[in-house]
Amino acid sequence: MDGSGEHSLQEAGSQGSATGDDIEIVVNVGGVRQVLYGDLLSQYPETRLAELINCLAGGYDTIFSLCDDYDPGKREFYFDRDPDAFKCVIEVYYFGEVHMKKGICPICFKNEMDFWKVDLKFLDDCCKSHLSEKREELEEIARRVQLILDDLGVDAAEGRWRRCQKCVWKFLEKPESSCPARVVAVLSFLLILVSSVVMCMGTIPELQVLDAEGNRVEHPTLENVETACIGWFTLEYLLRLFSSPNKLHFALSFMNIVDVLAILPFYVSLTLTHLGARMMELTNVQQAVQALRIMRIARIFKLARHSSGLQTLTYALKRSFKELGLLLMYLAVGIFVFSALGYTMEQSHPETLFKSIPQSFWWAIITMTTVGYGDIYPKTTLGKLNAAISFLCGVIAIALPIHPIINNFVRYYNKQRVLETAAKHELELMELNSTSAGEGKPGGSRSDLDTLPPEPAGKEGPSWGSRLKLSHSDTFIPLLTEEKHHRTRLQSCK
Repeated sequence: MDGSGEHSLQEAGSQGSATGDDIEIVVNVGGVRQVLYGDLLSQYPETRLAELINCLAGGYDTIFSLCDDYDPGKREFYFDRDPDAFKCVIEVYYFGEVHMKKGICPICFKNEMDFWKVDLKFLDDCCKSHLSEKREELEEIARRVQLILDDLGVDAAEGRWRRCQKCVWKFLEKPESSCPARVVAVLSFLLILVSSVVMCMGTIPELQVLDAEGNRVEHPTLENVETACIGWFTLEYLLRLFSSPNKLHFALSFMNIVDVLAILPFYVSLTLTHLGARMMELTNVQQAVQALRIMRIARIFKLARHSSGLQTLTYALKRSFKELGLLLMYLAVGIFVFSALGYTMEQSHPETLFKSIPQSFWWAIITMTTVGYGDIYPKTTLGKLNAAISFLCGVIAIALPIHPIINNFVRYYNKQRVLETAAKHELELMELNSTSAGEGKPGGSRSDLDTLPPEPAGKEGPSWGSRLKLSHSDTFIPLLTEEKHHRTRLQSCK
């Protein structure tokens, strides 16, 4: 910098310190020039723009610690940042809050706010919810990438027992990992269908046989098929429990509880049949066994383990509790009102079927839900008019929350597909950059990821996974924890 530049800087610094709030700050953010005033910026002195007011007196070291470049002739600060995000950030000086524009990546915008040293508390609540949702998506992508890396990686420090557990877990829980695992998953799916069909066929009188007491029981062949299916389900559950990384989390998982409920009635019935007769009457044993056999219907829910569609539907219903609650509330109010009106209007008829308001609840339920069994119906003109109105109100009440529930289903299904694609893209970038880093040239094949050397046991410092760059963006967030030695760049803009 020449002498004139030094003189201009000292002059600007003296003017800035003298005038204070009256100084004009000229900033150029991504090619967009804007003039800001000191009295406006001094409202939030901890922000980067407010620090520009007095930075001239500190010399070039202070200036370039705050901006990318500075023109002393124009007294203009240059920043290589996103101008659209900057327009949103400076709203805090005018309105005291920040709104994020539609189309801006929430994570990138959060990084922009961190750069300009604007606290997130100034971000509007609606934008905070969007940011939280995007963070959850990135964490889910990171979790999926980490699971895949755990499957691909081999830790030499692990013993043979631990490696065997991981192989069994991967074999039973990840059908896409190998062809035999896919065959086992298909076989388990078919056995669930077979056991459900056998349960239904066992109730057909023509397929039942008489026991020694003359009671109808299931055919021995069907019992043998069911025993074989239960044996498979038991073996599968025990192997998955044995190989589970977290036994407590596995036991308390909803789908695993369903698995237990599907196989437990068989063993309880078997125990009561052979040992219960000695402790209680035969009639009580038969009643208990019959009640337990009804619990076999729980095995049909095992299909959800092998069906992503059923899992998506379950999640959509969980996310639609508010809409379902409104539906039940509308129906409850309508049932109470129309049953009371129906009872009152039908009292004038000598052969009325509405004996009481609680009995009229049944008529209101089957009318508003458009079932109409015909066991109870109005006979007067006013009663029929009340039935027509209740029918129309029921159709409207049921149709209103259907659209939000469908939207939740479609949104979650599309989100899962996007997350799966993003996780695969992360792995492709990791493979490409790891190959480039190892060979000093771009490119690489997918198989190169499998040939990465194992990390030495007990070695401190970042592992090979932490050196894999996953994007060319200038901003990033650590998706994976430091303990797992993996970092990834954000992919939310793509």
